[in-house]
Amino acid sequence: MNKLLAFFGLKWNPFSQDIPPEALWVSPRVEHFCARVEQLAREGGFALVIGQPGAGKSTILRLLFHRLCGISGLITGSLERPQSRVSDFYREIGHVFGVPLSPHNRWAGFKALREKWHVHMETTLFRPVLLLDEAQETLSAVLAELRLLSSMNFDSRLILTVVLGGDNRLIERLRAEDLLPLASRIRVRLVLDALTPRDLLDYLHHTLAQAGNPQLLTPELMTTLCEHSLGNLRVLTSIADEMLRTAAQRDLPQLDQKLYLELFTPTASRERSRPKTTAAVRS
Repeated sequence: MNKLLAFFGLKWNPFSQDIPPEALWVSPRVEHFCARVEQLAREGGFALVIGQPGAGKSTILRLLFHRLCGISGLITGSLERPQSRVSDFYREIGHVFGVPLSPHNRWAGFKALREKWHVHMETTLFRPVLLLDEAQETLSAVLAELRLLSSMNFDSRLILTVVLGGDNRLIERLRAEDLLPLASRIRVRLVLDALTPRDLLDYLHHTLAQAGNPQLLTPELMTTLCEHSLGNLRVLTSIADEMLRTAAQRDLPQLDQKLYLELFTPTASRERSRPKTTAAVRS
C-alpha cells in the first residue's frame, strides 16, 4: 500500500473506506442533516438516515460521530452490535457510557443510565448522543428499550439523542404496530437517493484533491465513471479502486478511459469495437 501511495503521490487511497473523516466529501443535504443532529443534541430525540446499500449511510454516521466528538461537553457513543438481545444491549450501552450494568437487574441498569444522562444534561445542556448503524438488524425489543430510555417525566423530558442508520428494510419495520411509537418520535430524517452524475463528479474532484493528486483520473474517465455507477458511491469507488491497483502494477501514472474499457468492457464488446484488419476488409 505504501508503494502504491508513493507511486501516485497520494496521502491515502482516495477510493478506500478508511478516508480520514475530515477529508470526506459532504453534500449540501448531508451538511444540513449533520447540523440538524447537532441541534438535536441540545433537544433530544431520534434522527434517521436511510438508503440503499452503498449509498453512504455508514460514511455519514462516521462523519457525524467525528463532528459530534469535537463538541466540548457532548458525550457521543456508538453501538457496534445492532443484532444484540436486550441483555447484551444493556451490557454494551453500559460500556459505551461508563455505567457498570448487570443484565440480571435490568431495572437498576435502566435507572442508572437515565440518572447519568439526566445529570449530564443538567450540567452541559447537551443530551448524550448514541449512533446505531445497520439498525434494520436491531430487535424490536431493543428499539423499544431505546425509546423508553430516551425520555422521562411522562415523555416530557428528553435525555438522549439517538441516530439510527439503516437500509430501506428499516422503514418497513418502523411501520409495524409495535414500533409506531418510535417512528412517531423521529424528528430529523435523511433519505439517501441515487446520486446524480454531477454529485459523483463533485465527489471525485473533492476526494482526489484531498488525497493529493487531482489529476489521478483523466476528465474523460471521470465522466464515464459518474455515468456508469448507477448513482452509487460504493459502485464508483469499487471500480476506481480496481483501476488504481491495476495501474500501479503496470506503472501507469494516470487512470484513463483505455484502462477502464480493458477492465470493465466485456470481451465480445471489445472485439466488436476494434477496427477491422486489412485482410478482414478484403474478405
